[in-house]
Amino acid sequence: MPKLTIDGIEVDVAPGSTVLQACEAAGIEVPRFCYHDRLSIAGNCRMCLVEIEKTPPKPISSCTYPAAEGMVVHTDTPMVRNGRKGVMEFLLINHPLDCPICDQGGECDLQDQAMGYGGDSSRYSENKRAVKDKELGPLVKTTMTRCIHCTRCIRFITEVAGVPDLGATNRGEHMEVGTYVEKALTSELSANIIDLCPVGALTSKPYAFTARPWELTKTDSIDVHDAVGANIRIDVRGPEVLRILPRLNEDVNEEWLGDKSRFSVDGLKRRRLDKPWVRKDGKSQAATWQQAFDAIAAKLQGVAGDRIGAIAGDLCDVESMLALKDLMAALGAGNLDCRQDGAKLTNARRDFYTFNSQIAGIEDADAILIIGSNPRKEAPVLNARIRKANTASGAKIAVIGAETDLTYAVTHLGTGTAAFAAGEAFLAGAKKPMVIVGQSALKHEGVLAAAWGIASRAGALTPEWHGFNVLHTAAARVGALDIGFLGGKSVADMLNGGVDVLYLLGADEFDTKKIGANTFVVYQGHHGDAGAARADVILPGAAYTEKSGTYVNTEGRVQRGFMAAHPPGDAREDWKILRALSAHLGHTLPYDTLEAVRARLETVNPVFANIGFLPVFGCADTTGPDAGPMADATFPPVVKNYHQTDTISRASPTMAACVAALEPAPAMAAE
Repeated sequence: MPKLTIDGIEVDVAPGSTVLQACEAAGIEVPRFCYHDRLSIAGNCRMCLVEIEKTPPKPISSCTYPAAEGMVVHTDTPMVRNGRKGVMEFLLINHPLDCPICDQGGECDLQDQAMGYGGDSSRYSENKRAVKDKELGPLVKTTMTRCIHCTRCIRFITEVAGVPDLGATNRGEHMEVGTYVEKALTSELSANIIDLCPVGALTSKPYAFTARPWELTKTDSIDVHDAVGANIRIDVRGPEVLRILPRLNEDVNEEWLGDKSRFSVDGLKRRRLDKPWVRKDGKSQAATWQQAFDAIAAKLQGVAGDRIGAIAGDLCDVESMLALKDLMAALGAGNLDCRQDGAKLTNARRDFYTFNSQIAGIEDADAILIIGSNPRKEAPVLNARIRKANTASGAKIAVIGAETDLTYAVTHLGTGTAAFAAGEAFLAGAKKPMVIVGQSALKHEGVLAAAWGIASRAGALTPEWHGFNVLHTAAARVGALDIGFLGGKSVADMLNGGVDVLYLLGADEFDTKKIGANTFVVYQGHHGDAGAARADVILPGAAYTEKSGTYVNTEGRVQRGFMAAHPPGDAREDWKILRALSAHLGHTLPYDTLEAVRARLETVNPVFANIGFLPVFGCADTTGPDAGPMADATFPPVVKNYHQTDTISRASPTMAACVAALEPAPAMAAE
């Protein structure tokens, strides 16, 4: 490992590191605009100048210069200071004086570095150049006159997102960044270029002119729009959530976030349930909590436990699902299901339903077989990891399922179970093979056991490496399986009169028209969607931004989000509603505080004691799930419309605009 001396500090760095990375390792700040840890090196802003002894007597860009043994670096000499001032002066020649109206104000790298490293005057009085703004779709607002040509956006879209939509035309002062032919960006990760842009050239179009960063209260939370569990920050002003940004978590989402997770925020204030409703004479009428609870209690009188069922939705926190499970147990009801899509999952063993290699472990695999999943639509941040394994490490990838563009090179083996033998052959000889099974495949009996068998025979299940992975689409699914929210009648069996009373906890992603006409439906949730439309009693709950909750991602990593805003109107946190209902029904649940609920969680399953930590483990027991007969089946995509997959995104005007601009129009019926 090379040892350098930087401003008198000795530091060891990994071979292949640059001088800039060595400076960071020494804890010394070096300004930069074009350099980014996760992107290729461009070296075109020249802001990261340093002076290196025994080199030509000139400032050197530290992001492009390799670190070497014995190198002596100075980051704060007169030569370096003058060089940085000169670079900043050049950058500001054409940069407009838009700071008072720019959404980047207060979060602008150019602003900060101009204050820290720039001069107090300019020698240039020429007219500033003007550049036509580009139309990049409903999410990204452009003011290209501000662009300093750092090319971060181009490199992200091409290298990380894998959709080469952006590029540069012309040269020098006439250079412009754009899409060549004007069109909307087609990546599900496109809005990350807003975070990457060091100036105000790329900003959030839905958030434009809404707030300044110092007006916002910032709260850490977890994204629930897919099962990755991306770490997010919720920015609130008063009672309203104004924006959502990603937080850094190297093991989960690095620093990226999907467009739906970021921009469906405006759906949180539309189509909300803010008071209880009770259906009388075929029509829903506003009611008090007492009236709603009375209606439920009256209906439950005399109903046998095996005629009561509960379905947990895809956005639920674990605390509310546990409270519902405990209430059902008190009522003698064992019909519980969290699989709205009918997935044939079992919770007999945790590694039968989790992403055991872990998301970060994708980068270690040298061969990946994807069965019945489109990770680009189902989990775009995780898909970026697969692309990273393919482009950076040379991992080969094959797909069994619908043929589509996943943003990296794949071998398409077939559309269904008939291709399983080819999939096993594809993994043969790999040192660290990986199998990823999606929900499209898991809708069919026998596929779970068959996929496990492929992983076992391919050498993916060893004491050092666990290469069997289930990729979920629902944020609540793994947590529900962890607490045993599964038993008795399935969702399909509870429909068509299978139960007399059906409790829907945020469950909207199944065909509610199949619920029996005489089934009494209680819907607890935060949006007026399919479940609320069918309900006889509606109990208004809290969205994920309005409660402190525990979520378990597809890896099995337990994470917690915190309340950022209060629920609207009479709506309440979900576990509190169930606790109050249990008291009204005469089966009071044994907890009164959130801490007590979480203590109960740990007694149900010890995994809830480890928040945020997930150890790397191999597969000690290769015995697979119970193998039943497997019929021939194909695996069509389960997410056809990425931008509208849940109650929040369906209520979002921004997501509706994305559908209009980006999603393929439905085929017109033949006349």
